[in-house]
Amino acid sequence: MTRSSRVLRLVSPSGALPEPTRLQRAAQSLRALGWRVEVDTAAARRLGRFAGSDAQRLAALHRAARSSAEVVMATRGGYGLSRLLHRIDYALLGEAIGARGQRWVGHSDFTALQLALLARCGAVTFSGPMADYDFGGESVDEITADSLVDALDGSQEAIGFACADAPRGLDASGVLWGGNLSMVCSVVGTPYLPAVDGVLFVEDVGEHPYAIERLFTQLLHAGVLQRQRAIVLGAFTGYRLVAHDAGYDLAQAIDWLRAQLKPWRIPVISGLPFGHQRTKVTLPHGAPCRLVRDGREAYLLFAD
Repeated sequence: MTRSSRVLRLVSPSGALPEPTRLQRAAQSLRALGWRVEVDTAAARRLGRFAGSDAQRLAALHRAARSSAEVVMATRGGYGLSRLLHRIDYALLGEAIGARGQRWVGHSDFTALQLALLARCGAVTFSGPMADYDFGGESVDEITADSLVDALDGSQEAIGFACADAPRGLDASGVLWGGNLSMVCSVVGTPYLPAVDGVLFVEDVGEHPYAIERLFTQLLHAGVLQRQRAIVLGAFTGYRLVAHDAGYDLAQAIDWLRAQLKPWRIPVISGLPFGHQRTKVTLPHGAPCRLVRDGREAYLLFAD
């Protein structure tokens, strides 16, 4: 079956679209990549800051799972999925993903759903672009589009990225999981946090370095970080240092994190092209991976 005969369905499970006209442009861009695009009937709704009521957004998720779409992509993040986690039919979504091979993709607030699906039914989803931000503009980032196509077609065997801080001899294997750091922390202490000993990748937006450190501290105190084989850092964007920081920046926060994890010899490496930025790779969330260093590059290797 060619990609042009496969359906990609757009849903809005979180925040309302700030510019609904971008949705049609995103659909056009995704069609240009070869998919037949379906837009859920509730995708452009607005109720306050949300893309419709909780019941409407929940129904959209369930409609997507019952549909014939091979790919389900979130239009945007924002906030809203946390309100739905206890009402989602995980058997329905798990069957669509596990038995029928439906691929769900997104990032940011979408992380909450991905974590819950991994925790509740072991479902592999994809941490990657979303319709509004990544495909709704005048142009589409080529790396972002190519990585999405390769990941969803099953041809993505590895992702390499420049990494100056990877230790020599780096070789860590385990389940790849994570996403937005704030959302990972938000499910600590709930049934929606996966019990994973693997490779944790994280990113965030609009969080000051001290707040990023505080989020890592929560995961440290909860015992989550100590169970990982490696921590991989994506982009941390959208913050501005102020005079009160007195030089305290993201690099210092990461140095502090490395010092806390030193007794467990858990590497913390940076440079993963993923997060709230134009260029992002698509990652199989919940799939086995191997993280290695080769020269000045780090590689995420995925099983066939």
